[in-house]
Amino acid sequence: MSRLYQNNQQPGTPSESPVYVERLQEALLPDYEDQEQRQAAARCFYAQGELGPLCELLEQRYFKVFDNRDLRWSNELVVKTAFLVTLFNDTFYIMDSEPALDKGYGDLSLILRPDIRQYQLLDHLLEFKYISLKTLGLSSEVVGTMDREALRELSTVAEQIQAAESQLARYRATLERVYGGKLKLRTHAVVCIGLERLVWLSSGDHSAQGQKAH
Repeated sequence: MSRLYQNNQQPGTPSESPVYVERLQEALLPDYEDQEQRQAAARCFYAQGELGPLCELLEQRYFKVFDNRDLRWSNELVVKTAFLVTLFNDTFYIMDSEPALDKGYGDLSLILRPDIRQYQLLDHLLEFKYISLKTLGLSSEVVGTMDREALRELSTVAEQIQAAESQLARYRATLERVYGGKLKLRTHAVVCIGLERLVWLSSGDHSAQGQKAH
């Protein structure tokens, strides 16, 4: 069984305690090189909203910790935990794993602390969806060899991205009312396929151009 499920921790339950998150980081990414890669990917995400390096790290390192028995527990909570652990930074951000927004709950928000807004960093809101390999009707071998665009074009994946985007649009409106013009929000609709692959759609603030789909 994967190390995430040891120590009687309920599978996929995120915690925002810095000590707890640091312990998970060390357990799941124990090598120095992995930690260096995690920190570089996180910095890229904080400042530019780029999910590519982070998702590649999760696919290549984090998800490999899980074995087949863990797949029965797989859901959005497991995916959210993966992102929370790799992105956690309570120096830059106020992090909330389920912020109450517009009579609903977003999955993960990273809102800049007031004294950090002077720096070139972004606010982030992420919404996660999980699709099992059984639901998709594909094997891990097939999913592992498909490029991201081909995965994104699968009807089930496209539907989940659209559902996440609809939720994010409502949550964005709430955050913009609360924070006004100081908000530098990027939203990210992330679909995880069987703890094998990640596909996402990132949207910038109203001054940004278009969306980035992967």
